Amino acid sequence: MQIENLDHLGLVAGLIDELGLVELSDDLIEPHCLEHVSAGQVVKAMILNALGFLSAPLYLFSEFFESKAVSHLLGEGVEAHHLNDDRLGRVLDDL
Repeated sequence: MQIENLDHLGLVAGLIDELGLVELSDDLIEPHCLEHVSAGQVVKAMILNALGFLSAPLYLFSEFFESKAVSHLLGEGVEAHHLNDDRLGRVLDDL
C-alpha cells in the first residue's frame, strides 16, 4: 500500500484548473511528440512545486512529486518520473 497526500496542493491545483492555466499554456506552446505530459501540465507542476515550500534544483523536481498523488493533481496517467529536468527545461525555453 502506498500513501500519497495532497496537502494544500489540492486547493492550488483546483484553482489552476478553474483559471484554465493548463489549457492556456497548451495553446501557447507547441506539443512535443515524445513527451507524456503537456506543457500546461508542466507549468501546473512548476506552480505546485513553487508553492510546496521546498527549494530544490530542477534535477530533483520529480522527487518532490514522488510522495504526492500526481495523477490526481496533474491528470490521469501522469507519473512523477515524467516531470524530469529535460521536460521542464524544454517548456521553460518555449516560455
